[in-house]
Amino acid sequence: MTTPRMRDEKDLPRFSTDGDRWQAVVRRDARADGRFYYSVRTTGVYCRPSCAARLARRENVGFHASCAEAEQAGFRPCKRCRPNEPALAAKRAAAVAQACRLIAGAEELPNLAALAEGAGMSRFHFHRIFKTVTGVTPKAYAIAHRAERVRAELPRGATVTEAIYDAGFNSSGRFYATYAKLLGMTPKSFRAGGSGAAIRFAVGECSLGSILVAATEKGVAAILFGDEPEALVRELQDRFPKAELLGGDEGFERLVASVVGFVEAPALGLALPLDVRGTAFQQRVWQGLREIPAGSTATYAEIAARIGRPKAVRAVAQACAANPIAVAIPCHRVVRNDGALAGYRWGVERKRALLAREAA
Repeated sequence: MTTPRMRDEKDLPRFSTDGDRWQAVVRRDARADGRFYYSVRTTGVYCRPSCAARLARRENVGFHASCAEAEQAGFRPCKRCRPNEPALAAKRAAAVAQACRLIAGAEELPNLAALAEGAGMSRFHFHRIFKTVTGVTPKAYAIAHRAERVRAELPRGATVTEAIYDAGFNSSGRFYATYAKLLGMTPKSFRAGGSGAAIRFAVGECSLGSILVAATEKGVAAILFGDEPEALVRELQDRFPKAELLGGDEGFERLVASVVGFVEAPALGLALPLDVRGTAFQQRVWQGLREIPAGSTATYAEIAARIGRPKAVRAVAQACAANPIAVAIPCHRVVRNDGALAGYRWGVERKRALLAREAA
């Protein structure tokens, strides 16, 4: 399905000095919550940086890496911000994760009221929190999850109808009303490896080697790096073995030129309609990757936390490795916890070069 353009957000500060930490306390910066805690000598309590309590004098404030460290120093938790309890963001992420599990395990799609009740929230509040955490509405998430099940069932189902019912749709009419958004092509075409789908493509050259760009009528479906143009075309054929692959015309060549231009000079920016197909989880990860601003990086753990799945770090890494659209879905901006470059589908040296250009 076509991935919406996600809003950018500033890279999280490191809060590495006492000066940075004090400014975070002054701003009541919620982004600092969990990264450190501060204590007030005159009151004997310690707080989250975002605590709404009256601001203490700087000379009375100390900083601690954890609740345990603050308590060992003789301070007790603030009764207002409750720093020793799960943060509000973590509670919300847990509630959304539980809702996602309910959606995944339900035979019928749970309605919004049932999901909100399970999370202990009003319908309006739950809808807003779910979208904030996952980037999509509960209904869109449920549809994407069903799409994942349909994709799994179509290749092995005896008939398309059986695959639709096995995926949980209780009527084929309901499925066919939304199949174009779910699969990007008819179910029979998807089952047949893209049979009947028209995909335009062209191969260009840039300083990082050969680059292939392929697109359906909905948007860009693949951007691949490589050393040999022929190998890139074979990879595209393997991905859509029965699609009609068409050489790009002059207009399509301009699209390829814009991608090459972005690779060479990231400051130019790149805004493309995408037709990217993946599981519901992969879609969430890929949307999270598009939130990382150019010139910044994020760790796999940070991406996992942003999508409400803090323990799914390995699955996030696998989703990054499965990304079929280089640079437009910037998996090259994800690094290990220690800042080291992790693997990259198109080679670590290309990843290093892309990051260096964006940081310039």
